[in-house]
Amino acid sequence: MAFNSFGNLLKLTTYGESHGTAIGGVIDGFPAGLVVDFDAIQEELNRRKPGQSAIVTQRKEPDTVEFLSGIFEGITTGTSIGFIIKNTNQKSHDYSHNTDVYRPSHADFTYDKKFGIRDYRGGGRSSARETANWVVAGALAKQLISNISINAYTSSVGDLEMSKEYHQLDFTKTEANIVRCPDEIMAAKMIKKIKEIRKQGDTIGGTISCVAKNIPVGLGEHIFNKLHAALGNAMLTLNAVKDFEFGSGFEGTKMKGSHHNDIVNENGSTKSNLSGGIQGGISNGMDIYFRVAFKPVATIMQEQQTINSKGDETAIMGKGRHDPCVVPRAVPIIEALTALVLADFWLRSEEHTSELQSRSDLVCRLLLEKKKKKKQHS
Repeated sequence: MAFNSFGNLLKLTTYGESHGTAIGGVIDGFPAGLVVDFDAIQEELNRRKPGQSAIVTQRKEPDTVEFLSGIFEGITTGTSIGFIIKNTNQKSHDYSHNTDVYRPSHADFTYDKKFGIRDYRGGGRSSARETANWVVAGALAKQLISNISINAYTSSVGDLEMSKEYHQLDFTKTEANIVRCPDEIMAAKMIKKIKEIRKQGDTIGGTISCVAKNIPVGLGEHIFNKLHAALGNAMLTLNAVKDFEFGSGFEGTKMKGSHHNDIVNENGSTKSNLSGGIQGGISNGMDIYFRVAFKPVATIMQEQQTINSKGDETAIMGKGRHDPCVVPRAVPIIEALTALVLADFWLRSEEHTSELQSRSDLVCRLLLEKKKKKKQHS
């Protein structure tokens, strides 16, 4: 099975299963010299971990990360950063009822047909438990590009949707409630909605909005590797994600070009930002903002019709510990993926800059040598 890596210059390769001994990863391309804030990394994991509130899965995992390499005396060395997160609260017997049965809207059927074998314990490798690895790498990436602020938040749950724009919000309030919505009134309604859905043995979806500020101009490429395409690829990699829109998104399709165009100011900024901070695949220095849509969790505590691996009709009902809504726990994951993409593009731009500078220095040295030789001959 390939495709266990994410990124280009900054690359994360991960391993592990939901109910295996551990999960973990190796980060390549991380620069030397960063003083690591380990508490900040653990805090990001705490934001994602299961069992943190009454509206998420009650699986209890400390999600404590242990670094194995690439950091010496608290400073990155420029070599591979290896890490591990041990699983401590597996209850594989919760999945004994579906060893041979395909759960509706899960990866059971496709995984089995592709590989001829599947880990039925919580989805195995395809489980969202994998995302803890992304949060570790993303937390390090955040520290690498600390000048860029990245804030994600729950903007809708079901039909409950915030009407405020991101610039009207106080992001310090995002962590003040368990649904991670910075609008306190809307947050209370969302929490009530999720609790009601859970009592029904059902699940519900929602959206997460994210904004990145203080973005340098020039991140991204104009043909392939466009910045918004990379962000979209990252977000759509996340379990349960069904849609990604940046800038004006689908609402922009209802507008005329005369209203949609972002007029440029003398300093290069724009009067509006319907482009979402990216034009021609390259960052223009304005805020990058986007939304990510999550479907309802596929595991529900209600009986559903399905088939087994032999093609026989049967029924199945979810058991064990599951999220009634994944959105609150996905907020730090969205931030982590955003940080990884931006850090990777930042390193690429730094590489190009240093490459150009080294060429420029070489040309200058050659010209100086030429002048010296002329003087010596004269």
